[in-house]
Amino acid sequence: MAEPVALPTTTDCVNGEEKKEVKLEDLFGDVDSDDEFPSLRPKQQTPQSSSSDAPSSPTEIGPIGKASDPEVLRMFYQRLFPWRHLFQWLNHAPTPTNDFAHREFALTLRSDAYLRYRSFPTSDLLRKEILQLLPVRFEIGPVYTTNPRDRKQMKNSSAFKPLAKELCFDIDLTDYDDIRTCCDQANICIKCWSFMTMAIKVIDVALREDFGFKHIMWVYSGRRGAHAWVCDKKTRAMDDQKRRAIAGYLEVVRGGAQGGKKVNVRRPLHPHLSRSLDILAPHFQSDILSIQDPWALDDRSEHLLSLLPDSGLNASLRAKWNSSPGRASAQKWADIDALAKSGASKSLDAKALLEAKQDIVLEYTYPRLDIEVSKKLNHLLKSPFVVHPGTGRVCVPIDTRKLENFDPLAVPTVQQLLSEIDEWKGEEGKGMQDWEKTSLKPYVDYFRTFVLALMKDEKDPRVKRERDEDSMEF
Repeated sequence: MAEPVALPTTTDCVNGEEKKEVKLEDLFGDVDSDDEFPSLRPKQQTPQSSSSDAPSSPTEIGPIGKASDPEVLRMFYQRLFPWRHLFQWLNHAPTPTNDFAHREFALTLRSDAYLRYRSFPTSDLLRKEILQLLPVRFEIGPVYTTNPRDRKQMKNSSAFKPLAKELCFDIDLTDYDDIRTCCDQANICIKCWSFMTMAIKVIDVALREDFGFKHIMWVYSGRRGAHAWVCDKKTRAMDDQKRRAIAGYLEVVRGGAQGGKKVNVRRPLHPHLSRSLDILAPHFQSDILSIQDPWALDDRSEHLLSLLPDSGLNASLRAKWNSSPGRASAQKWADIDALAKSGASKSLDAKALLEAKQDIVLEYTYPRLDIEVSKKLNHLLKSPFVVHPGTGRVCVPIDTRKLENFDPLAVPTVQQLLSEIDEWKGEEGKGMQDWEKTSLKPYVDYFRTFVLALMKDEKDPRVKRERDEDSMEF
């Protein structure tokens, strides 16, 4: 089984012809300069002192408030947020284009006010508005036919429509509450994060191998989920019909949280499902049967029996489990084959049992997508690197090359990052950006590598022509 393609590590793709015209740094002035904000301490109401009384070095921040506190957010957006890379990612070029200027941003304020159709000619203006309003989060929408702020001035309102946006996927662990046993609702642990690891593996390889997409970025949502941003040029231009087709192709688990069979797939299995089973089978044995132990309780084991095709076999299994209280899920799963081979049911169809077991594996391991996020061109999604107001964790990109090692509980919080800046003792720190002094650095480095590879692809005339001419058929 092919593994997800590792992202290239291009570091010079923004050089060359553009370098003669403008440097990337020139677009941002001193946005990332440490000298612009020499101290992390929130301003205190203290008596005015003379310059001779000023400390010779930056003061420590002291006790740090909640992640959603205005001063905490202000310091984060001033000192740590990767504005330059965000601009490059959305703009697809070193100089400003309509890909950025006509892009919609939506801001959620602390008052719960929701400001839509914000747009900005440059990254610096976006940054200034964020620092002025200090939203608890902001979302990214599509690129429109014109500046979203000017939509009401258009004589023909129907002419204002979305043109392009990344294809996005949203996976949330609350959709696994009927099968995860370690946590529920907004709570997560490293045990149930394995569901997210499985989901990323399956969706990522399908997008790459079945659709030929290349620039796919996964982002931790800050609490209990992950988002995928498929950024290829041909992907961004897809209409709603094509987006719905891809979402439908990837959707396998259907139905509500309670009861019922959630997987009903045709036979013979589609190659995507066969490949997914190959990816998921080891996880089913270790993460599901051993760690989650999903059928330890009687009501849950009854659900397992409801998914099997033979009433005679079900009766034998129920009797065996009733006589052995506390039997582990791994043993119950093995009992299915053992009793089937023993002739417990004379009417058992071996092929139907195999297919039922495959469906069960898919129900307990296959990604559970919020496909509404994927189906509409005009859907907005939370920006990478914002701070989750509940956990304080930064919504960082996930390096799929090290997917098994990603621990959501180890993702830095904004309070931790601000403390790390104060604790920095490196002699070379004067010329460094603040995020380079913190545990946010590997995530920003990964994002930068991803963005540079995307920009390089956008510049390639051959790739550009092929993607402009490509019309994906379904």
